Amino acid sequence: MAIEEMKMPQLGESVTEGTISKWLVNVGDKVNKYDPLAEVMTDKVNAEVLSSFTGVITELTANEGDTLAVGEVICKIEVEGGKAPEVKEEKEEKDTTEAKSEAIGAKQDDAPQKKRYSPAVLRLAQEHDIDLEKVNGTGAGGRITRKDLMKLIENGNIPKKGEEKRKEVTVQEEQPKAAQMPVSQKEQPSPSVPTMPRDVEIPVSGVRRAIAQNMLRSKHEVPHAWTMIEVDVTNLVEYRNAIKDEFKKKEGFNLTFFAFFVKAAAQALKEFPQINSMWAGDKIIQKKDINISIAVATEDALYVPVIKHADEKSIKGIAREINDLAHKVRSGKLTSEDMQGGTFTVNNTGSFGSVQSMGIINYPQAAILQVESIVKRPVVMDNGMIAVRDMVNLCMSLDHRVLDGLICGRFLQRIKEILENISKDYTSIY
Repeated sequence: MAIEEMKMPQLGESVTEGTISKWLVNVGDKVNKYDPLAEVMTDKVNAEVLSSFTGVITELTANEGDTLAVGEVICKIEVEGGKAPEVKEEKEEKDTTEAKSEAIGAKQDDAPQKKRYSPAVLRLAQEHDIDLEKVNGTGAGGRITRKDLMKLIENGNIPKKGEEKRKEVTVQEEQPKAAQMPVSQKEQPSPSVPTMPRDVEIPVSGVRRAIAQNMLRSKHEVPHAWTMIEVDVTNLVEYRNAIKDEFKKKEGFNLTFFAFFVKAAAQALKEFPQINSMWAGDKIIQKKDINISIAVATEDALYVPVIKHADEKSIKGIAREINDLAHKVRSGKLTSEDMQGGTFTVNNTGSFGSVQSMGIINYPQAAILQVESIVKRPVVMDNGMIAVRDMVNLCMSLDHRVLDGLICGRFLQRIKEILENISKDYTSIY
């Protein structure tokens, strides 16, 4: 018999950790390969972790509610074949010279690794005046990771340059005591927040915590800029309203305004590929595929599934994808594959009546487009006459490391041109 370790999988692009919401097995249970072991939540998806082995569960190394990094062990399975690891304490007795040589080797490995910092780590250290010499990392060979610095920043105990020499700060030491407590104790309100007898305490769910961490990461790392353009969509509104009933009867799902906006964004991305890019530290990666992320909300969470190759789809095809993905989200059937590969996000904030908003970029993408509510407004026409028109604001947040106002302005102008020229005579939804 042998003991195999099941590790936290990466359930989506840019996902670095997951929260175990529910164990589906117990110690002693017999499981087969591909049997579900646990339900895991991330900021992007709820998914089941499937067993990679056939055997018996010997240990659950995490509790429900615990958040683990990708690659951390979540449970152990005893499988047939191989040689079981010995657990005798006597095995810990090693040859003295061997132990010394391992210690020397470890020190040699640690030293160079700690001095090597990623661009993200260097940037955070500069922004928050962190003395990296006083931080012990949790990465390979003691390397300092971005996650290590984010924990120190959130805790507020930052080792500053020029301070008196003190014991090196480790991420484990700087974690608040609440992080080491059971989940029920972690979720108690902070002492710094005053509460009154009639106040209601709402525990932070794993999904909400994951969303908060991802949004914090985006705001910490990405220098956001914002721009907006207004578009006259009167012809689009008339065209869609004229065919929506027939379309629904024929296709079995709704033809929404949002499908037209997603199609216009996909077409403009093809003409302005710079927008379809991502920041990668020492380089910018321009993505060839145009995969549009869309935001779908439930009562307590926000999910961002992806319409793959949106530029190759018709308005009807995009409308079908929007309908199918929204149904998957609300029925709990969304998979990690549905969440992966997004290169640009279009968010339908207008569905809530918003007319102007500033979106947080969906990391690691370089921009997000907010489609606001279509409203009737008096507009001065080219002939000087005033007419009531259907108007919409398109608001774009951009990563200023990757994009500048000029290219984004042209990108929005192109979307405006596409939308204002939609009509029954020139636009096909098929």
